[in-house]
Amino acid sequence: MANVAASRPGLAQAAESSRFLISDLCSLLESYLSPEEVREIYRAYLFGAEAHEGQTRLTGEPYIYHPLAVARTMAEMRLDAQSIMAAILHDVIEDTETAKSQIEAEFGTEVAELVDGVSKLSSLSFESKAEAAAESFRKMMLAVARDLRVIMIKLADRLHNMRTLGVMRPEKRRRIARETLDIYAPIAQRLGMNQLRNELEDLGFRALYPMRHRVLEAAVQHATGHHRELMQKVEAGICARLEELHIEARILGRTKNLYSIYRKMRAKRLSFKEVFDVFAVRIIAPDVDTCYRILGAVHNLYTPVPGRFKDYIAIPKANGYQSLHTTLFGPNGIPIEVQIRTEEMDRVAEVGIAAHWLYKAGQGGAPVHDPARRWLEDVLEIQRRAGNSLEFLESIKVDLFPDEVYVFTPAGEIRALPRGATAVDFAYAIHSDVGNTCVAVKIDRRLAPLSTVLQSGQTVEVITASTGRPNPNWLDFVVTGKARAAIRHYLKNQKREEARRLGRRLLEKALAGFDLSLREVSVARMATLLEELGLESLDDLLEEIGLGKRMAQVVAHRLAPARVDEDDTEPAVALSIEGTEGMVVSFAKCCYPIPGDPVVGVLSAGRGLVVHRDHCSNVRAYRRMEDRTLSVRWAEAPQGEFLTAIRVQTRNERGVLAEMAARISGQHSNIENITFERHDGSSTTLTFVLAARDRRHLARILRALRKVPQVYSVKRVG
Repeated sequence: MANVAASRPGLAQAAESSRFLISDLCSLLESYLSPEEVREIYRAYLFGAEAHEGQTRLTGEPYIYHPLAVARTMAEMRLDAQSIMAAILHDVIEDTETAKSQIEAEFGTEVAELVDGVSKLSSLSFESKAEAAAESFRKMMLAVARDLRVIMIKLADRLHNMRTLGVMRPEKRRRIARETLDIYAPIAQRLGMNQLRNELEDLGFRALYPMRHRVLEAAVQHATGHHRELMQKVEAGICARLEELHIEARILGRTKNLYSIYRKMRAKRLSFKEVFDVFAVRIIAPDVDTCYRILGAVHNLYTPVPGRFKDYIAIPKANGYQSLHTTLFGPNGIPIEVQIRTEEMDRVAEVGIAAHWLYKAGQGGAPVHDPARRWLEDVLEIQRRAGNSLEFLESIKVDLFPDEVYVFTPAGEIRALPRGATAVDFAYAIHSDVGNTCVAVKIDRRLAPLSTVLQSGQTVEVITASTGRPNPNWLDFVVTGKARAAIRHYLKNQKREEARRLGRRLLEKALAGFDLSLREVSVARMATLLEELGLESLDDLLEEIGLGKRMAQVVAHRLAPARVDEDDTEPAVALSIEGTEGMVVSFAKCCYPIPGDPVVGVLSAGRGLVVHRDHCSNVRAYRRMEDRTLSVRWAEAPQGEFLTAIRVQTRNERGVLAEMAARISGQHSNIENITFERHDGSSTTLTFVLAARDRRHLARILRALRKVPQVYSVKRVG
């Protein structure tokens, strides 16, 4: 939203060129809207002008100039009358005494909802705490998901604010510019609105890095002047060839966006001279068949650069963009990019989703083209699964920079994914249930790891199983917001179930001290306790006990019908540790307990039960807290393997590490981590973190290592 401020001397002249009067807007609207709709828009202008009466912007101009400029941008995209009215009124709820109900009474529910949707974005502030900013962003995206016109008004609003950014203080100018480059320009790109995105990026780049912008702008101008004659020659050559082939087309020259050049130079560490596509020729053809004929003609005229051809007509970008791209070796070896597309494709490339806005009065909305619809559906799913606003913001930011790869399903369906996406990302792109149950993947008919980074053109087949479950390690390599949110959501629910099971065991154990079981607790007593604790169900209580947020002993005391004397209480039975309890029972990394070790449990809020070795120094602080420590023991036959650490001092010789690794592997153990600490030139100390089933298994590993001739000593850590 634009800031309301008192007039400042000397700034009015700066805004003169940006002024746009209602008469200019009406003239533009009359070219595609009915007279009745234009009259309604004029009425909205009178309402807005009265509401903003006496307010001025930092530029010194009347505030109403800003909403008119926003409406002009919307009108240039030929949006419907309700969108134009909402653009004119977009600040009245936030910056004046006008209520939403007044707008609804005057202009209808649809306009009121659009204005209200944009007004809710006013709390978006990246100077505030991260959680508050993320929550504001979540609200914005949910408003967008309900009606895409909300973000279109917001983008037009941001564009005019960026055009008048020079009146802001330097630090505020940089903050707004960074916000524009990080959030709003990528959203415009995601919706295919490249014309608006280009201007947002240029204005943001100019405000954030003024010196870099000036230097790069000068370099481009110099190169343009140097190559002007060459470009004219190329365009004339293409034009002549198309005339020979009796092909009708429009030919336009263009220079690449400055911010795009800057990002490419930064990302690929290129000098300006190494950027291939600074200069481009755009050819607008009447139909798709002619596009491919033109491609053949230009390839016959100039030599194409190998590996630089992209067919976005057959395989559109995720935002709906379609065009043929090829890079040619022009005269004197200068590389020139050629883009070939139809008139409709060119309009979609410039205004994106707005090109598909087929509004009809009374429908209460407008159809959204498939790429935008799919993205918005993903946004809603990510929102539903995200644990908090920070997770949501992180997931969406990833999806706002989709440098795509294109892969195929076995049925030949094309899927666009961000560059760096893995087989697991692909599985979740198909459906969340497919991702949750995937166990293997075939890439081009060959089995491959789930962490494999996908390349364009590959065919990916996901193999699922009913017993398949998401692995927490997947979070280390997935890149799409949808996959990350779905995995976290599943693991969170899994942890909740495991916490409830552990909580039940802990509570049953505590109740046993009162000769009571959970089934014997009366319904009325349980309901009273839940009400006192502010919990809705027994499951919620068990979950909090399992996560260490409530002590089972305290809960048991409150559930027992009467306090039992300590002399009459039987000794508590130690809780049995199976090794399969999941995420709510963890094993301390300070002492690495394994089956056979005397152990003690420490209840940790949020983590559940942490198992330590009995003599661990970190347990001493909890010994006096009976409600934090718990008597635990290993089950008769613990399941799985447990991490432990050993320290080995060895002679510093070539091949000794390989020999030790072979001995460990020979005892059927995996090495999880190795750290080195060199003492001198002749000896080295290594710490291995490895897997062992129990103390006997660890003893066999230690004996095997002691047999290595170069090993001086081996001992367990912790």
